[in-house]
Amino acid sequence: MLLEDLQVVLKVAECRSITAAAAKLDMRSATASAALKRVESQLGAELFIRTTRHLRLSAAGERYVPQCEQALQMLEQAKQNMKHDLDVIDGELRIALSSDLGRNVISPWLDEFMSHYPALNLRSSISDSNIDFYRDSVDMALRYGSPSDASVYGFKICNAPRLLCASPEYLLKHGTPKHPKELSKHNGLLYQLHDIVHDVWRFSDEQQSYKIKMTSNRAANDGDLVRRWCVAGHGLAVKSSLDMASDILAGNLVSVMHDYQPTPTELWLICPSRQSITPAMRLLRDNLRENTQQLLKKLVSQNILEASVLN
Repeated sequence: MLLEDLQVVLKVAECRSITAAAAKLDMRSATASAALKRVESQLGAELFIRTTRHLRLSAAGERYVPQCEQALQMLEQAKQNMKHDLDVIDGELRIALSSDLGRNVISPWLDEFMSHYPALNLRSSISDSNIDFYRDSVDMALRYGSPSDASVYGFKICNAPRLLCASPEYLLKHGTPKHPKELSKHNGLLYQLHDIVHDVWRFSDEQQSYKIKMTSNRAANDGDLVRRWCVAGHGLAVKSSLDMASDILAGNLVSVMHDYQPTPTELWLICPSRQSITPAMRLLRDNLRENTQQLLKKLVSQNILEASVLN
């Protein structure tokens, strides 16, 4: 029985569709169907009940598929352990990245990382949408915020304080806010996710917290566009210090209202399970930790961030 055929069986069980499974595996539907028939022929039992509109696991399939999945995971883990022992770094890195961080910060780091491991292949998915590891063809995702889903496994990469920023031109024209209450006089550049516009900004100092509803003439579901609007002088934006670092260090943006901090976040690398972690993923994790620390240190040296962010 071919391992490739068993992988087709698992993907069909996951997708509940031969056509969808074939698309995920980059093969023709007829090829996936033939693989499924070969496995069923070897077992002498049908794993799926097929109708004109639906496909579901049979009683035999419900018993067989979970054990098959465990067996393939054990084989994959054994292969990865062997590669780790032999210092072999190959395979495919399929990573999901948020728009601004992915395009402008992480992608150059990935290029450098790949240059050290020529046997690796890279597939990047750039989107601010939430990742579903069972729907999207990715093995890991770099996302802000610790994972809330207990079914996924994650590594914290770094602290990622948010900053309130504007261009020097905007501040010269509209003034520099010193207190959250002054933000009502300014234009907010807003982020939108799943049709929800995040127009309430939260800040805190040592004594209390502030919740400010911003007026705005611009909102986007792409973090990179929000940053570009900010650099162009269209208003104030609250974004991760990692996203804004290059423009702040170059003088294109100014971090303002340092005594009142926006709600901080963290950067995490998440994957479907501990078993899915490969030696290449571990190396990439360590590389991301090193690069983000270096970038944050530059902001600390310019008094943009407190040194505690590096802990």
